[in-house]
Amino acid sequence: MDKLKKVWLDFFENTRNEESWWQRKKALHRKRNAEIVRIQGEGRMFETFTYANNTIYKYLLYLSFLIKQHGQFIIEEKVTPYQFQLVDGNIINHTELYPISNSDYDIPTITPQMIRNRKNERFSYDRLAAVKYAERWWNSYNPAYKKFAVDCTNYVSQCLFAGGAPMRGAPVREQGWWYKNNNWSYSWSVSHSMRWYLSGSTQGLQGKEVEKAEDLNPGDIICYDFQGDGRWDHTTFVVAKDQEGMPLVNAHTENSRNRYWSYEDSTAWTPNIKYKFFRISE
Repeated sequence: MDKLKKVWLDFFENTRNEESWWQRKKALHRKRNAEIVRIQGEGRMFETFTYANNTIYKYLLYLSFLIKQHGQFIIEEKVTPYQFQLVDGNIINHTELYPISNSDYDIPTITPQMIRNRKNERFSYDRLAAVKYAERWWNSYNPAYKKFAVDCTNYVSQCLFAGGAPMRGAPVREQGWWYKNNNWSYSWSVSHSMRWYLSGSTQGLQGKEVEKAEDLNPGDIICYDFQGDGRWDHTTFVVAKDQEGMPLVNAHTENSRNRYWSYEDSTAWTPNIKYKFFRISE
């Protein structure tokens, strides 16, 4: 659609000239001794709604970045939903849909009683299987699970389960970590709850907190508090390491593949951002 192509090209060109995610992305790659050598993009309309003389358009913007770092190449991809209005032929209210924060969720308090570990419950974590799942579903949705508007933690939970992490706690949503019969625990689907579940679990699915991102390996988890206010907003899954040993992550909501872990190029990023790095125990 020529109209859509013009919309997102104009929008992207405008962001290039602003103190925006694009400026932060260029600075981020300079810091990691990397260079964006090619950008490709495509917009695909998925919904329109017309009333009176107004039309609302919703579309997906696919961007692919070819990144060169120390002679090696990485392809980073992301898909972001946007919408805009067409009023009397003019484009207005061009905004991103479904921001990656869970801040509107009713977040329960996690207690040790809610975790309810079983003694001697162990599993062998298959990191390769978990990463394969993350690669298979980074930009699509397994029909065996519910798709959430804010889908990041649901996606990460699926990756962990594909790697062999055992569920427990059903059917009480405040307990354990599980998905069953189209029902699920808070820790399965809410970033804040998963962060505290990983901190507190001592059997089965466990996360050992480490100090630095470079201490993580493919199959591990990063949690993000964008505002630094104690409410954990986002979860990503480590799928690879770059040439300097830093994690690259896949994520849902703003579907991303091989994204640099720090999210400094995200529209949700703030200078107050905090991270938690969890190595999944095997």
